[in-house]
Amino acid sequence: MSASVEALPPLREVIAQHELAARKALGQNFLLDLNLTRKIARAAMPWTAAQAVIEIGPGPGGLTRALLLEGAPRVIAVERDERCLAALQAVVDAAAGRLTLHAGDALETDFNTLAPPPWQVVANLPYNIATPLLLGWLAQPQNFTRITVLVQKEVAERMAAKPGGKTYGRLAVASQWRADVRLLFDIGPQAFVPAPKVTSTLVELTPRAALAEAEPAKLERVTAAAFNQRRKMLRAALRSLWPDADAKLAQAGIDPTRRAETLSIEEFCALARLL
Repeated sequence: MSASVEALPPLREVIAQHELAARKALGQNFLLDLNLTRKIARAAMPWTAAQAVIEIGPGPGGLTRALLLEGAPRVIAVERDERCLAALQAVVDAAAGRLTLHAGDALETDFNTLAPPPWQVVANLPYNIATPLLLGWLAQPQNFTRITVLVQKEVAERMAAKPGGKTYGRLAVASQWRADVRLLFDIGPQAFVPAPKVTSTLVELTPRAALAEAEPAKLERVTAAAFNQRRKMLRAALRSLWPDADAKLAQAGIDPTRRAETLSIEEFCALARLL
């Protein structure tokens, strides 16, 4: 089975044949080095026979081939670029039933209609939609077992940031409230076509029970208010939520002179419960 995938023409030939110049509007940066794509696929293992692996933005199919070569039993590739769909048809033919293409925008796709949950995500995410996709998945942690995705290093560091640092913010709270976040390894710009101006990082998200009780929408309101004015003391930053923010902060046992970046996720949840 994998011999037929291995026999596919080189990706650069596929790109030339289908005129797949990467489109900036789609956030495309193709990863062509099969050693790297197979390293990403191995990082996402082990596979589960009953579970689908969903890939976003496969492009010419570098990571798609790697997932198949590393034994993923069922891959569903979500692609909105019609040029890439045509190029990927040869991979579908070689995959002997293990690869399905879904034509559509990942931001508008209900993944539960593609495969019964829980599913797994492995992808080189288009830079321009990475954060909204990640936040969407984190809002439904019961539907995935693991997410292994390549994102801008800056985004990965913001997801994994701990209280007290400049990179700690809304994305860190949203990510770590619902998932364990691990940064696996970096990939430099030169590995991509075209080469982006930034380094990318492979990040792994594994769902867990929420760190503390809170309604997601209320937690988002509190973190938005706090971090939108992160240089201000909390007593001032949270005044848009509570005119008497000092009293609410005291109720939660939080010093009103602290700033947002010093609060733990549990403390943000305590404030969310007071909304």
